[in-house]
Amino acid sequence: MDGRGRRVAVTGYGVVAPSGIGRDAFWTGLNGPGITGTRSVSMIDWDPLPYYANPKEARRADKVEQFAIAAAAQALEQAGRPAAPPERIGTIFATGVGGLQSTEEQIEVMLSKGERRVSPFLVPMMMPNAAGAAISMRYGFQGPNETITTACAASTHALGYAARLIAWGLCDAVVSGGSEAANCRIGLSAFGNMTALSTSGASKPFDMDRDGFVLGEGSAVFVLEEWEAAEARGATILAEVLGAGSNADAHHVTAPSPGGVGAIACMRLALAEAGLAPSDIAQVNAHGTSTGLNDAAEAAALAVVFGPSGVPTTSTKGVTGHALGAAGALELAAVLLSFEHGLIPPTAGTEKVDPEFDIDLVLGEARPWAPGPTMSNNFGFGGHNGSIIVAPVS
Repeated sequence: MDGRGRRVAVTGYGVVAPSGIGRDAFWTGLNGPGITGTRSVSMIDWDPLPYYANPKEARRADKVEQFAIAAAAQALEQAGRPAAPPERIGTIFATGVGGLQSTEEQIEVMLSKGERRVSPFLVPMMMPNAAGAAISMRYGFQGPNETITTACAASTHALGYAARLIAWGLCDAVVSGGSEAANCRIGLSAFGNMTALSTSGASKPFDMDRDGFVLGEGSAVFVLEEWEAAEARGATILAEVLGAGSNADAHHVTAPSPGGVGAIACMRLALAEAGLAPSDIAQVNAHGTSTGLNDAAEAAALAVVFGPSGVPTTSTKGVTGHALGAAGALELAAVLLSFEHGLIPPTAGTEKVDPEFDIDLVLGEARPWAPGPTMSNNFGFGGHNGSIIVAPVS
């Protein structure tokens, strides 16, 4: 965070998503066809065993933890272990729901077989902090170990907070990101009955025919380090975290504030912390959920902050679905991949941008660009807004 404290480097990241496990596969998925004909996208033939000592250990972890452990293993394999004492390495993690599938399964056990048959491992499987705690214990990180659960803004909030811990000298390295695995009957029923899910089974961010999101799942994890320490140990620095913003709409439990007022303020907070002008931003990875109110509010906010069609914008939820608390982490991974490949991935599934929106949405195929500072936005139920700005290494 240049000008606001110590510089924050990204030295590794890992991705687990239905559209691809690992960075290369995830990039291929981001450039593939959009989601069609389904209310949710899930990990097919997911096997957690390569990431656990034995099958028993894996069975005692909900998928939300399994995904996080797998993504963290990828991130730390790429980054190497930060050269800091354990008490100076934090774990700041995020989820929107936590172990919902395990909760559902054990409620069914209780109703069909009685209370005494409920697993004694349910509490550590369902608690929202399980994924971050598991990463901390796996690698012996003894610094701050906290979990943020601000709905769909959670990962962006976690990453912004993690970067500040380093910038302000409270940690020398932080492993951060998010994980979600809410694709179970109760999750789909709840989101479906509140009319948040697509009725056509397609994710179409900012499209004139958008009708809701497709529920996703997965995890992305990042290794953040103090810049000079990363350089000193010979780490490859992939990007720099420049700033982040967080605020609240204080308007409605699910609907965004009209005109994107809260989102406008949040993006401006991130720009101020980064010391950048709107004209410095070269890409926006939008929240872009494919819902009527959210897309309208975000499009209005983007036009105010950056001007009409002011910055190339994409939403990757047309491929990944909406992974709730993990969305921001998956989308930051997409940003880092766009730096590496010199391409902005297209907004899959979107065919005709709503004529009410004055935004420069990347459509059809990946757009070549000169990588520069990029903002990633996430806005969650409860009125939570989060923006984060990262830049390629020059």
